[in-house]
Amino acid sequence: MRNPKDFFRPLAAGAPEPIREIPFRPSRMIHFFDPSNEKMAAKVPDLAKKVDIILGNLEDAIKAENKEAARLGLVKIAQSTDFGDTQLWTRVNSLDSPWVLDDLTTLVTEIGDKIDVIMVPKVEGAEDIHYVDRLLAQLEARAGIKKPILVHALLETARGVANVEEICSASPRMQGLSLGPADLAADRRMKTTRVGGGHPGYLVRQDPIDGDIEGQRTTYQQDLWHYTIARMVDACQANGIFAFYGPFGDIKDVVACEDQFRNAFLLGCVGAWSLHPVQIDIAKRVFSPEPADVAHALHVIEEMGDGTGAVMIDGKMEDDASVKQCHVMVDLAKQLSARDPELAATYGFADA
Repeated sequence: MRNPKDFFRPLAAGAPEPIREIPFRPSRMIHFFDPSNEKMAAKVPDLAKKVDIILGNLEDAIKAENKEAARLGLVKIAQSTDFGDTQLWTRVNSLDSPWVLDDLTTLVTEIGDKIDVIMVPKVEGAEDIHYVDRLLAQLEARAGIKKPILVHALLETARGVANVEEICSASPRMQGLSLGPADLAADRRMKTTRVGGGHPGYLVRQDPIDGDIEGQRTTYQQDLWHYTIARMVDACQANGIFAFYGPFGDIKDVVACEDQFRNAFLLGCVGAWSLHPVQIDIAKRVFSPEPADVAHALHVIEEMGDGTGAVMIDGKMEDDASVKQCHVMVDLAKQLSARDPELAATYGFADA
């Protein structure tokens, strides 16, 4: 058994010392792009100014014959682009693929000082993170990287969900988790072909009136992903890392996309994936607190004074738990305002 004191020691001689706390950075959207697509790659510098996280994708959606081009394309883009405060992530190929070793070796040694987070797909247990953890330390030592590259795990299998707590606690590198609904649906044998979102067949029905089962009865569509997202959020929060909703595949249905993103936000996710530029603004809007909610939170904090006891504010009982909730809202608003001047003005923090 590994001694807890060893948890924060480098796994390779010369590797950077592991960090002890994952810092929060605005992460409302992880915007995916294909580094092998020259037209898409040309847009990266402008996109980087609009998003919190930009991710060079090497795995799904990249054809086998384009894997090497995507890898080398990402190296070229990272070397030639100033990302400013925007985080640069990549999603490497799965650990059982013939490409992942070259992905990690090339990216860490060539652009390891530019990459903030590596997303690992189809993580099933702590052993997957342990493998990546050790390999990254060896490569960081070889390349002279001064800051450890963080790891983000993608939940895409039933086994991964079953082991979610041990995945979150497997390494100091763990930055967070994303839900991968399409692969997870297939692995669970769920009967849906949608990429994220709900399904009209997954519903509850109002009880019959006067025993008439054929009469008018309202139905309510349910959320296929509520259980998994809630479990993911709890596992992340218990380990000081961050939960993200994954892709919403129906690009044209911006209304349902916003609904799904908002559900994830309310449950505790810090962001979601954007697969198309139209989803960037949706994620930015949804994962930023409403100005009215921030104003209410500030009012409660001010009225509560030292945060103890219970008071009536605008006809509602508020106590120390209310203040804690309000601080979550205000802290997020302030963190986002530091990156987004327009949002700071909206919240009234522009002169703070």
